[in-house]
This record gives sequence, C-alpha cells and structure tokens, in this order.
Amino acid sequence: MTTSLERYTGRRHTATDVVLVLGLLGCVTLGASIAIPGISQPQEEWPAVVLATLSCLAQLRARTYPRTAAVVATVCMVITVGLGYLLTPLLLAPLMIALYRLAAGTDPRTTRVYGAATMAVVVATALFDQPTTDMLLLRTVGPVLWLMLPLVGGSRDRLRRDYLDSVQARAAYAERTREEEARLRVAEERMRIARELHDVVAHHLAVANAQAGTARHLVPTRPDQALTLLDGLTATTSSALIELRATVGVLRQSGDPDAESLEPAPGLDRLPELVSTCAGAGLDVTLSTEGEPRPLSPGVDLTAYRIIQEALTNVTKHGAGQGADVRLTYAGTRLLISVTNDGTAATVPADGGYGLMGMRERAHSVGGDLRAGPRPGGGFEVATALPLHSLAPEEPAPEEPEAAA
Repeated sequence: MTTSLERYTGRRHTATDVVLVLGLLGCVTLGASIAIPGISQPQEEWPAVVLATLSCLAQLRARTYPRTAAVVATVCMVITVGLGYLLTPLLLAPLMIALYRLAAGTDPRTTRVYGAATMAVVVATALFDQPTTDMLLLRTVGPVLWLMLPLVGGSRDRLRRDYLDSVQARAAYAERTREEEARLRVAEERMRIARELHDVVAHHLAVANAQAGTARHLVPTRPDQALTLLDGLTATTSSALIELRATVGVLRQSGDPDAESLEPAPGLDRLPELVSTCAGAGLDVTLSTEGEPRPLSPGVDLTAYRIIQEALTNVTKHGAGQGADVRLTYAGTRLLISVTNDGTAATVPADGGYGLMGMRERAHSVGGDLRAGPRPGGGFEVATALPLHSLAPEEPAPEEPEAAA
C-alpha cells in the first residue's frame, strides 16, 4: 500500500521534472539560435526544438527508466548534430541530464558503457557531418568534456547515496543486535535466578519435609528428640526465607527504598552449616578435604556450594541409604568435588531431572564439568571438576539480606 509520504514524494518529483523539462526546452531553443560567422548551420530552430521536446519528454520517466531515457536523448542529439546545429552546452543540456540520471541510478559498468558509447557516437557524427578542421576542438574535445561532467557528478551522487544507505544499514543492524543481546541477557538472568530458586527451595523443603516427618514419628515415644527436630525445622525454614529474600532481592532496583542490607552469597565456608542442617533431617554426612585448600573466585565458590547442596538434597529425597560422603580435592588448578551415598538412588528424580540439569549448567557456566550416575558398587555419585578461577567473566555474586536479629 502506498503511504501518504510516498505519494507526496512522487508528486514533488513530478513537479520538479516538469519544471526541468521547461528549462531544458528554453536552453535548447537558445542554443539552436546561436550562430558563428563562417560556420554554416540551419536557419530554422524548430527541428532542434522538436527533437529536444522528445528528448525532454523521455526525462519525465528517467527516474524509472534511466537507460531508455539516455538512449532516446542520444538518438535525438545525433539527429540534431546531423542536421548541422552547433554543439554547445545549451544544445547538449537534455543529453547531459539523461547521462547524469543514468550515472546516479545505475551501476558503474552501465555508466561506463553508455557514457563511452554516447560520446563516441556524438563526436563521430559531428566529424562525419562536418569533415573540415574548422572549430575542431568545439566539435570533439568540447562535447567529450561537457558529457563527462554529468557522468562524474551522477557517479558521485550514487556513491554518496550508497554510503548513506550503508550507514543506515549498519545502524539498523547495530540496533537489532543490541535488542537481541538485551533479550539474551534477560534470558540468562532468568535462568540464573531460576537455578537459584530451585536450589534454595528444593534443598530447604526437602530437609524440612524430612525433619517434620521424623518429628511426627518421634512425638509419641521420644518427645525430647521431636522438639529438637522441630527446633531444627525452624532454623531450616528461617534459612530458606533468608536465601529466598536474597534471590528475589537481585530483582529490585538499586534505588528501591525497601531494599534490605545484603551480605555475600554462600560459599564453601558454609559447608559445616549445610552438613548440620542435613544431619537434622536424619542424613549422616561425612565431609573430607584432600590437598591444600586455596581461595576460589566468587563464581566458582558459589557454584561449588550449590552443587553440593543440590546433591545432598537429592540424597535426602531419593537416596535409600542414610549416609552421604562429600569429598573436596584440590588438585593442580582444579577443584574436584565428589558427593556419594551408599544406598540405592532413584533412577529419575521426582523433579524430572531439573536438579541434575541445573548442576551441569552451573558447572559449565564457570568452565567446569559434571557427571552423575549410579556407582558400580551401588549407590549414586555426583562428581564435578571446577577451575579454581572461573573461565567465564565474573559477575557480581548475588547478595543476601542479613537475618533479622
């Protein structure tokens, strides 16, 4: 559908072309009347005006058909020269405009071919019709120079227009890639928050469920132990709320007046607290370290903690055995983590495998690797190798609000 802007532009071009045609007719009429003493030429002006009219009418369609307009103008000019009219810029004006639009609207090869052919035909006609050496430069070099001017000007206009088009195309491409990058960053952030929420909710709810179930069975016979488990259940739920607030807090704007004070995200230094929480849910966890512990980058530290947390959560929910072994090995430039249990693990976790998927994504995000599966001797094992320093660009670790006093 043609827009109002396109219709307005088309009308403006038509009006410009009509004014141009009238101006060209005036130039040709004046040029046909110019006479030089000693040079014979037609006494009547109307043949040149008629031919110029045909050439100028072709210019009304030169924007759409530049080659056709150039050919018509060339033929009319050759006939005009053949009639004996003196070649002047005024008489060549319609052909010069046609060559300008040809150079501005077509490719360089077409411009060279049509331009060279036009100049050769016009000059050859002038020399053939008037073989004497009188005004030789006016018949040869003059027309060549005059016809080269519009070819050069049209070529420069085409180059300028192509340059502007390329600049606009690059700007449009940059805008598209900027939007795509923004969407990608949003998707990555949503995935990161989803992993955080899964790890926090799955772990704490699994532990809380185990503590509540154990306490329920102990209430009739061992009320003291049941109360101890309920106290642990309170601590577990409080820890879950703290981590949930920290995860959701990263969505708040920095200028949010309701934002709470934050503390660093969890790392391997909180493993004893994690082991204690699992012990409250009835899971006996053995923690061992081999090699000299070394500092980790924030991303690797958080990743290692979350992988161990998710692995122990799976043992709590799916492992038939009552114990788990966590082994940390500092070897060279990598940290090796192994979480095993001696029971019979569920083949497919109840969450559809999202926990294992999240652990793999976490390991890959820092340049590590992870494998999980049944052990040859029974039980289940999660093993990962993480670099001591993240191979991916470090992002500021999400912070957690301090627990209310």
